[in-house]
Amino acid sequence: MPNFTLAAYAANPQTSRGRKIYEDAPPGRSEFQRDRDRIIHSSAFRRLEYKTQVFVNHEGDLFRTRLTHSIEVAQIARSIARRLSLNEDLVEAISLAHDLGHTPFGHAGQDALNACMQNYGGFEHNLQSLRVVDVLEERYASFDGLNLCYETREGILKHCSLENAAQLGELGERFRNNQRPTLEAQIANLADEIAYNNHDVDDGLRSGLITLEQLASVRLFANHLEEVRKAYPDLAERRVVHETIRRMINTLVSDVIGQSEKNIQEQKIETVSDVRNAPSILAFSPEMLELNRELKTFLRKHLYRHYLVLRMSAKAHRIISELFQAFMADYRLLPPQFHRAAEMEHARAVADYVAGMTDRYAIREYRRLFAVEEN
Repeated sequence: MPNFTLAAYAANPQTSRGRKIYEDAPPGRSEFQRDRDRIIHSSAFRRLEYKTQVFVNHEGDLFRTRLTHSIEVAQIARSIARRLSLNEDLVEAISLAHDLGHTPFGHAGQDALNACMQNYGGFEHNLQSLRVVDVLEERYASFDGLNLCYETREGILKHCSLENAAQLGELGERFRNNQRPTLEAQIANLADEIAYNNHDVDDGLRSGLITLEQLASVRLFANHLEEVRKAYPDLAERRVVHETIRRMINTLVSDVIGQSEKNIQEQKIETVSDVRNAPSILAFSPEMLELNRELKTFLRKHLYRHYLVLRMSAKAHRIISELFQAFMADYRLLPPQFHRAAEMEHARAVADYVAGMTDRYAIREYRRLFAVEEN
């Protein structure tokens, strides 16, 4: 059941900074519940099903997508929020929306689109996620976007350059003033890291690009693997992997909760204002931070830089770059609904179109434009 007694420093929908366009309070649900519901019903959220993290969509049905990742982040984040008496609905809304602006082909696609946009203001996927919920979604009669609460939008914008922050008004103030977002936003950020590190281990093992023998050098994984094998000596390897990862996630979550409770007490956090003016409260313990850093270093070296992943990344870079160049050369190649936006701000309209593509749609669009046999 949801929290009914929030901590004094939790985000409260009744004291929200509100929406850009005023709306009457929703009957039967809170403002943050309404935000979550709007995110789930958005077109951008549905497209996450066919956007991938490390592996491209056609490489297998069992690898994580941005959609399954976002659901896993929301589950982890809600567990932490509940233990800390924070607002689960806000945490869930932020978690489900945090990747709405991601390009196809994971980080390779983002890097490619950012390179294409260097002369036009660059491309940041956090800013794009905010742009999706503020402008690009077209579902409601009275406004563009989803008209989400300030606190949800703030949580979606995890990172932002000072130059871009200056153009965001109130939402960009915390970056200029070196302040923190709500604890709910901080939870979503850490839950994102916990989720993708652990499911990249799972997907990496499933793909065969990394092995249990290699992971034996990573203490966080190796310690739990040894426990599982000792407790269940006859367990099938696939279940050994699942049990090990399950225990890793539990260990990381428990550590975050314990360290964060300690930080709240030591910093005498009593209000949301205290949260904003304190250093980051949600954190791993120093020991767990080092173990987690070791895992991330392993994944970067052995999975993200694996030659097969790099080959797909090179293909992704080429697809994104050539699509962008083609649409910049002639905006009439864009679908008609993008023509008006392209006449006003050509490069940004192209970036919006390309970023909104799924993996398989980007591949199909590439073939339509450059393969003679396609139409």
